[in-house]
Amino acid sequence: MIASDVDGTLVGPSETPSERTIEVVRRVRAAGVPFVLCTGRPPRWIPPIARPLALSGYAVCANGAVLLDVASEEVVAVHGALSPELLHDLVGALDKALPGCRLAAERITADVRAFVIEPDYRNPWGDGEGRTVPRAEVLGHSAIKLLISHRGMNSEEMAQAARAVLDGAVDITYSSSGGLIELSAHGITKATGLADVAERFAVPAERVIAFGDMPNDVEMLQWAGHGVAMANGHKAVRAIADEVTGPAAEDGVAQVLERWF
Repeated sequence: MIASDVDGTLVGPSETPSERTIEVVRRVRAAGVPFVLCTGRPPRWIPPIARPLALSGYAVCANGAVLLDVASEEVVAVHGALSPELLHDLVGALDKALPGCRLAAERITADVRAFVIEPDYRNPWGDGEGRTVPRAEVLGHSAIKLLISHRGMNSEEMAQAARAVLDGAVDITYSSSGGLIELSAHGITKATGLADVAERFAVPAERVIAFGDMPNDVEMLQWAGHGVAMANGHKAVRAIADEVTGPAAEDGVAQVLERWF
C-alpha cells in the first residue's frame, strides 16, 4: 500500500498534482495497489486532489481523526472528538502560553458539520474559509481538531509553548510553519488512521510505503515499513525517514514510485 501526505509532498506550490505524479499514481492503482491520501486537510478538501488521480478507497483526513470514502465522499469513521469541556480547558491554558492567539474548530458530528473561526483568526494559506463566530461558539461543540493561530510566532515556537502547558492532554502538531498549530485527541495521528486503512485492506505495516514532509507526518513514516521524507521537508521528518527523496516541486513522490511502477 502507498500512503502520501498531500501539501508539500504529493503536490507542490501549484497545489495540484503534476502530470508525472498523476501517471505514476494511476499505474500504482492499475497494479492493484491501494493509494491512500493521509493529510491534515478536512474531507471537503480531498476531492480536488483525488479526482485528477482517479482515486477510490479511503483518505485519512484531519491528521487521522476522520476516515473518508473517496468515491462516495462520505465520512465512514470519526475518532477522538474533543469535548466542549476539554476545549475550554485547553484554551484557558493556551491563552496564558500564547497571549493573543486566535481559534478555529473543525467539526464533523451527527448534528454539526462546519469549520468555524473567531474574529482575527488567520489561516496561513489565506483561503478565506470558515464561518466567523464568537469564541464561545467555537468552543461550544465537540471538534475533531482545534486550530490555533498567532501572527507574531512561527508554528514551531507555538508548539513548544503549547506543549509546556498542556502536558500531553492532547497531541499537538503542525503542517505549516506560518503560525498555526493543530490540536487533536491524544493518540490520534495519521499513523492510527493509516493503520485502520491497512487493516481494512489486510496489508501489514511492513508492506506500506509512506511519504511526508512535516511534523504531523512523523508517526506515519515511523509506522510504515518504508518512510520517505521530502527534501523540502522539516528536519524532524528527514531525521526519522528511511529515505529522503526530491522536493515536491520536482515530483519527489513519483521519483520513488517509478522504481516499481
